[in-house]
Amino acid sequence: MKFVIKENERGFLFQHGVLKRVLEPGRHTVYPALGYTVEKAQADGAVQVGKLNPKLLMRDQDFAASVATIDVPDGHIALHYMDGKLREALTTGEYFFWQIYQKHTFRLLDISQPEVVDVSAETFHYIPMKLYTKVEVFEGECALLYYDGAFQRMLKSGTHFFWNGGIKVTCQKVDLRVQQMEIVGQEILTADKVGLRINFVCSYQVKDPIQLAGTLKNFADQLYSTVQMALRKYIGRFRLDELLEQKNDIADTLLQKLRSEQDRLFVEFKEAGIKDIILPGEIRGIMNTVLVAEKTAQANVISRREEVASTRSLLNTAKLLDENETLRRLKELEYLERICDKVGSISVSNGGSLLAQLQELVW
Repeated sequence: MKFVIKENERGFLFQHGVLKRVLEPGRHTVYPALGYTVEKAQADGAVQVGKLNPKLLMRDQDFAASVATIDVPDGHIALHYMDGKLREALTTGEYFFWQIYQKHTFRLLDISQPEVVDVSAETFHYIPMKLYTKVEVFEGECALLYYDGAFQRMLKSGTHFFWNGGIKVTCQKVDLRVQQMEIVGQEILTADKVGLRINFVCSYQVKDPIQLAGTLKNFADQLYSTVQMALRKYIGRFRLDELLEQKNDIADTLLQKLRSEQDRLFVEFKEAGIKDIILPGEIRGIMNTVLVAEKTAQANVISRREEVASTRSLLNTAKLLDENETLRRLKELEYLERICDKVGSISVSNGGSLLAQLQELVW
């Protein structure tokens, strides 16, 4: 029986299931009657010869010279390069590749420990995601790195990779930017027993993330409680009128009190302020009534002041007219001019002067 082995193929000649030799490309004659059989295989990429284990074929020197092998032990992976270009990552196992038309090389990596040594970020595109942990730390953040729950170090902004071997890798991100906290609708009883609600806001920045994570549990809750208690304790000392008048000063004092607690919380308080003071409905009604009364009284005072000023001005004018004949005559002419602007026609008698008759109309 004749067999043709193509250029990109190799043949394996068996007699009674025992490999005799590797057949090169070309025409070959075999005799099945003598127990000979032939298996064909593509001569590029991974070696696949039917269901045979390629390791059994390594006894043939020609076959062994035509393949590249790599045995990846436990706790390792191998980077597989073909003609110098990375193609894939190989996990634990033994691999065989035809090295006739391409050159296969390998780089063995120890992944039993989390630390990644001398592996570029681009390389991880070829590695199965289950084998590593990717940590992205954005600008204005840091990440606290733990191995099996034990703190290791702080990671700065950037992309970090760690192997998923026998050690569990976890990260806790901490925001290092200035953040804002609001306490909304906090109910407080003032010194004069008026119940009101306050909206309070403060800004803070984490200064020691390592101590914060290692010392405080539920940091956000503890920070909120500290601000809340400082607000309730201090605001309760003031009467309602004092609180409304000194709102800004009270906020500054509260900020100083919060800063006295910042070392314990590993933060720095930047600003604080009272956004809103919400009064009960009946108190608002009373205050609105008082405000209307105050504004009405102020309007009356201003009205009386203007009346006095107007009367004083008239008195001064009268004195000037009484003392100065010429000024009085000019004033009369001014009024006559105004009258003439308002009337369409004027009838006068033949007797007497025109000016005298106009004066009679005025007076």
